[in-house]
Amino acid sequence: MADDEVPDDLTPAELGMWQAFRNGSVYDLRIGDAEQDDANGQPAWGSERTVRARIVALVLLSGPPPLPGRAAALKLTGVQVSGPLDLSNSQIDVPVELCGCRFEKPVRLVDSHMRTVILRDCAIPALEAARLVTTGDLQLSGCTVYAGISMPQAQIGTDLTANLLRLHSDDRAKAWNGDGMNVAQDLNGEGLSANGEISLRGARIGGQLSLRGAWLRHRYSRWALNALRLVVEESLVISAMAELDPSEAGARVPARMIRMRRPEVHGGIMLDGATFGSSLVVEHVRLHLADDQEVSLRSIQAPELRFMPERPEGGRIILANATVGRLVDRADSWPGPGRLDVTGFSYETLAPGGPFPLAARLAWLADATPEYSPEPYDRLAASLRVAGEDVSANEVVLARLRRRRETLPLVLRAWDGFQDIVLGYGYRPARGLFWLVSLWVAGSLWFAYYPPPPLSAEQAPHWQPAIYTLDLLLPVLDLGQEAAWRTSGASQWIALSLVILGWLLATILTAGAAAVILRRN
Repeated sequence: MADDEVPDDLTPAELGMWQAFRNGSVYDLRIGDAEQDDANGQPAWGSERTVRARIVALVLLSGPPPLPGRAAALKLTGVQVSGPLDLSNSQIDVPVELCGCRFEKPVRLVDSHMRTVILRDCAIPALEAARLVTTGDLQLSGCTVYAGISMPQAQIGTDLTANLLRLHSDDRAKAWNGDGMNVAQDLNGEGLSANGEISLRGARIGGQLSLRGAWLRHRYSRWALNALRLVVEESLVISAMAELDPSEAGARVPARMIRMRRPEVHGGIMLDGATFGSSLVVEHVRLHLADDQEVSLRSIQAPELRFMPERPEGGRIILANATVGRLVDRADSWPGPGRLDVTGFSYETLAPGGPFPLAARLAWLADATPEYSPEPYDRLAASLRVAGEDVSANEVVLARLRRRRETLPLVLRAWDGFQDIVLGYGYRPARGLFWLVSLWVAGSLWFAYYPPPPLSAEQAPHWQPAIYTLDLLLPVLDLGQEAAWRTSGASQWIALSLVILGWLLATILTAGAAAVILRRN
């Protein structure tokens, strides 16, 4: 057959496709009725709108040359493809664009090398594209894929766009297997909905991964999104998206007419070991977690973590050994006691995305550490000091010391509690002064009413109850009063108590001051 010879067995619809391919123009078989033209609708499409899959393959793999001055391309709209379309192990050098098309059988692009592939608003039984290589975009926006997408180890040359993609899976199969996939630029899945696991284990995204407004659900597995060791050069965003009524498309719509589509995740999220070049954003998300499910962020690395979903009623949030530069969160985004793990979680600065008073932050730490661990408290204190909030940082250190006290033996716990009451472990120096002044005033009043007799009337100094009390309280100084008077009865016990309390105060003040100086240096 000559290059431009038309096969004899082509149907009228296939002949039109053949000629449109040579011209690089769109071959549109829609009839103008939205219900009849819906690729997912019930009305059958007749032979006048149907082309055979083997003829599509013939056009792409051994098709006619372009018309003079034209560039060949396969652009079909409103066309039904009958039979299995298998382009595996092929080299296709023309753009492929199918919009609003209906496939009767699965589409296979395994080990294919292609340019730009656009499948928009199509109905596809299944898409098998393991190790697919494209030099341009792969677009799947608005498609419905009934038995899932399998494209492990695929390499996409520019963007992978899957906005409003609807995915289903057979039984326990994955809705999207993108393990080891490499996307050179952005992967956009805004408004995507999936019934089945989205698996992006070991995938690499050269730009941003956007799941704004996505609805993910998996009934048969722990994970709705499984992206173990994912690498995203920019940001992973799971957040709300603006949504307009289709009838308003292209119109100038007031802001009040725009509604936000909030993402929902029914199942766990696995991001262990993932790396993000810019940020990980999880906000305005409804997390529906069973008791054995979790949002697992173990060992992630990101310059910023924005974690502000709705508080999950079940499951756990795991941040063990995660490392982020900046943590943006709200108090009402974290789960309750026993359902948060921050063991080894490292962050440099805090930037509350909503009300998060220090008391709530300390409760957050307590909930995350059922067993005492000093590390989370030290990290929080360090981040507050970096922000110049030294007073708040001291409160965190005090909370750590008080929790540590719970682990001590009874005797040491009593001594530790005494240090807290008297001086706040050295972080409340004014409290030490208060106790000293209180004891001084109380002692002075007692001895003013009940002065002790002198040891020697001839050598006794002038009686000064305030100086005498101060001489008892200050163990280092000798003001010449303590040894000149003889106490007895209750006064003797009060004098002894003041001496002991003075020594204790001096010891605690010295130890506390030294500890604070040591910590700050």
